[in-house]
Amino acid sequence: MKTIICDIDGVIFKYSSNGTDAIINENPVLLPGVKEQFNEWEMAGHKIILITGRRESIRERTEATLCDFGIPFDILLMGYADRGRVLINDIGGKGQCKAHAVSILRDGGFTEVEWKEVGL
Repeated sequence: MKTIICDIDGVIFKYSSNGTDAIINENPVLLPGVKEQFNEWEMAGHKIILITGRRESIRERTEATLCDFGIPFDILLMGYADRGRVLINDIGGKGQCKAHAVSILRDGGFTEVEWKEVGL
């Protein structure tokens, strides 16, 4: 089992061209391959943490949208700005890398990502 940490806007849903309007998007668009990949992770028993810069005041709307689109998650972290996120982890026995970062093009979806390269 692994822990997957994933952003929402521009990664799960199409990013709004209006910037801050993305947090109140009335017509969210799910990006290609996202639902299928999340379902695969869920079935494999991975823990899924979503992180977003969206304000806590729209948690209910955010959770409802994720549920409406069938996106499974274990934890939703709200209000964490996306000006840069850094994952720090130890190296396992025998020099095994235990943490990876995957940066994808905004609104690119998941269809072109080689998940096996990062152990998924």
